[in-house]
Order: sequence, then structure tokens, then C-alpha cells
Amino acid sequence: MPAAAGPAGPAGPPALTDAGLPALLAERGVPGLVDLHTHFMPANVLAKVWAFFDEAGARTGRPWPITYRTDEAERLATLRSLGVTAFAPLAYPHRPGMARWLNEWLREFAARTPDAVPTATFYPEIDAPQYVEEAIEAGLRCVKVHVQVGGFDPRDPLLDDVWGLLAQAGVPVVTHCGDGPNRGAYTGLGIFEEVLARHPDLVAVLAHAGLPDYVAALDLVHRYPGVHLDTTMVGTAFTQAFAPLPADWPARLVDVADRVVLGTDFPNIPHPYAEQVAAVVGWADADPRLGDPFLRAVLHDTGARLLGR
Repeated sequence: MPAAAGPAGPAGPPALTDAGLPALLAERGVPGLVDLHTHFMPANVLAKVWAFFDEAGARTGRPWPITYRTDEAERLATLRSLGVTAFAPLAYPHRPGMARWLNEWLREFAARTPDAVPTATFYPEIDAPQYVEEAIEAGLRCVKVHVQVGGFDPRDPLLDDVWGLLAQAGVPVVTHCGDGPNRGAYTGLGIFEEVLARHPDLVAVLAHAGLPDYVAALDLVHRYPGVHLDTTMVGTAFTQAFAPLPADWPARLVDVADRVVLGTDFPNIPHPYAEQVAAVVGWADADPRLGDPFLRAVLHDTGARLLGR
């Protein structure tokens, strides 16, 4: 397990480490981490995802090492050792006919993993409303949509009933719809806002806080009551290098403190898990209007509310 989340300044506190996370949570009154954005999938699918990141690093000159490249049992043990008490295991399709199979795997995974909530995904196809409704009836607690990888238009008429079903059920939908790290044919918060305008009660969690359009993402939070931001890779050294946060980010979070939720992208992250938590701690400590109540909300309470845990 990685030892450190990053270097500490010569006069600053020691860097937060994975091993130090449980002590930090106890010190700050956080009963455990609830992570709304992790990835667990069939072994062959996850291997292809890891290969994609390996190749992307070689192409872009920005290496993306998979920090937690271990087998499933060890990854689960790692999450628990970090203080994670509940998480949403997310998967996503890149072609028709794949979502139903992934949903079956996710249902089985949640059934054998007590700290994982039941999740699902979908793709614009004729039977999408049917299998999403089946997932809702089976106890669905979170959905993943990856517009960039799927390469589909979230406004596709084939998805209108799906969005409606999820809005009615109040199931949070973790949606990667921003233009980062690479723009796609149908990415962009303006496109996804058209979905929100049609389904204003949708509980949409903007993955990566809408990276790189953080300010536009916050605007959607202000204008739609169900929109939340997840913290996935936001404020970490890796992401700050190409999509830095506004300098006044903590102050911007004051009015939406209960609409920000922990997400990490575990295990597919190029840094220790603790670095994500350290970023949230930094925001909490940067503005006295945030502090420990905000820290507990992001790391535990808001995720527990959204996931029904």
C-alpha cells in the first residue's frame, strides 16, 4: 500500500498516508468513509480499463499508474483498511448489449459484498428502460453513466424513459459528462443540462465535479435541487496539473456544502487514496464556514444519504 499522499512542506504537518486515514477520521469525528465513485467490474473488463490507462499514459506523456492494481479480494481489504464503510461499485458499457450483462455481475457482486450497494449502468438501446426498471425493483442504489467512454448522446430519445425512471425513484446517477480529461462527441455540461431541464428532479452526481468546468458545475448545483458534485481526483496533484481548481474553491463550496460527496475512482487512480481525502481536508480547513461539519458531510453523511446507508 502506498505510504504517502504527497510531500509535506518543511514547516508543515506530515503528509497524510493511507495508513494514517483511520486515525484522521477518528480525530475529526468522521464515522467512516462512504465512497460514491469506485470501480469494480468483471476481471476481463477491468483488465481492459487498466490497459487503456497504461496506453493513455504512453500516448500523452502523462503516466497514469494504477496504484491499486491487485486482485478483487485485496482491493476490498484495502478499502476496509482505509476506513471505507460503504461504497458504490461502478461499471459502464462502451457498446450495445453490454449493460445488461454488467448489471447482472454488479447485482451478484453487491449480494456477496456487504459494504457495496447495488449499482447498475445503461446504454441507449431499446431494452434500457426494462433492465433499469428491473434494477430499481431489485433495490438499485446508484447508477453510473459514462458519456465519454460510451460515446453516446445523453439526450438520445431511447434514454428519456430511463432518466424519468431514475428521477422518479430518486436513485443517484454518477454521470461523467464533463469535457475532462478529453473532450468527447457528446461531453460538456451544456449538453447534460438539457437532460436536467427535461428531468429537473434527477439526482445527478457530476463525476469529477464536472472537470474541467468546475464553475459551470457549481452553477448546475445551484439551479437544480438534485445535482451534486463528487470529488473524484479533484484537487489532487495529478489533476491540478492540467485542470486546476479556482483559487477560491473552498469559499465557493460554502453554499453547497451538503451537495458535495466523496468519490475517488479507486482502484484506477495514479496516487494514494489518502491524497483525495487530504484535498477535502484542505478545503474544510481553508474556510471557517466549512470545517469539521463539511468534512463529515463530504466524507460520510452526504454519501450515506444518497446511498441509503
